[in-house]
Amino acid sequence: MRKNPFVRGIRALLAAVVLALPVAGLAELAEIKVAQQYGIGYLPLMIMEEQKLIEKYAKANGVDVSVSWAKFAGGNVMNDALLSNSMQFASGGVGPFVTLWSRTRGGLEVKAVAAINSMPLLLNTRNPGVKTIRDFTDKDKIALPAAKISIQAITLQMAAEKAFGEGQQSRLDPLTVSLSHPDAQAALLSGQSEITAHFSSPPFQYQQLKNPAIHTVLNSYDVLGGPATFNVVWTTSKFRTENPKLYDAFVKALDEATAMINQDHRWAAEAYLRISRDKDTVQQIQAMLDDPAIVYTTTPQNVMKYVDFMLKTGAIKTRPESWKDLFFPNVHNLPGS
Repeated sequence: MRKNPFVRGIRALLAAVVLALPVAGLAELAEIKVAQQYGIGYLPLMIMEEQKLIEKYAKANGVDVSVSWAKFAGGNVMNDALLSNSMQFASGGVGPFVTLWSRTRGGLEVKAVAAINSMPLLLNTRNPGVKTIRDFTDKDKIALPAAKISIQAITLQMAAEKAFGEGQQSRLDPLTVSLSHPDAQAALLSGQSEITAHFSSPPFQYQQLKNPAIHTVLNSYDVLGGPATFNVVWTTSKFRTENPKLYDAFVKALDEATAMINQDHRWAAEAYLRISRDKDTVQQIQAMLDDPAIVYTTTPQNVMKYVDFMLKTGAIKTRPESWKDLFFPNVHNLPGS
């Protein structure tokens, strides 16, 4: 029997609607926000912003996206922004990232996109009486990005346990003060502030050491027993699942920015000064980039040492089986640790 033309028309219309629904559901965000902090550790992200690399690769993937950038003093504030969905990518030290990974298991499932670098972190002081961390007293104040959860805070706790004994990891926590690196550096160098020490990062720690009144008390590589990842960038599994093309664009943009830095340190130094408006010289920044201890890489390094310490002290409740459980699959082929 021949079907009624009206019925055929209705069925065709319904089929068109059904076919259109998945396409609409796959529409990716038209705007994303990325967070970064201060210092040359975030140079890949700074280059991604200036060169509009995320937009470039998103366009190649068929997505037009507007990318806005925000600067934060510490990872704790960024984590809150990520959880509230007011930001899509956060970046910072291993400590804040691992904390959020642990908190969101079984929910938003936050994981790292990649490492950004491996860099030593120096604890500098202007107090001539402080030769090791055992010499700090209640007259000292140690500035770091976020008390108790920043990578500097976790590293200080690891060092305190080694210096004062098992269970004494929080011994120096009452001396710590949360400050952005620029504000902490200004306070330390002024000599007029309660801040007598700063657990910092490049370039700030090296700029401080130009002052003869400043000396180094602790190096994070000594605490970790070797080079370790300083910064990572992370997002939610929900964002990655719903925006695969934007996620791919971010990964490719980070890879390109990292390659640009590694190919030409002088260009990278000039880019850092241009973007950050730091008053240092190209020669000084390039000297930092030339330091073999400072490496721009997406490969995670010694991340599990922080994880095991945080698990032991109760900062997190679950241990990942390996570093790969913390990171999305795009870096699983790398020789991480």
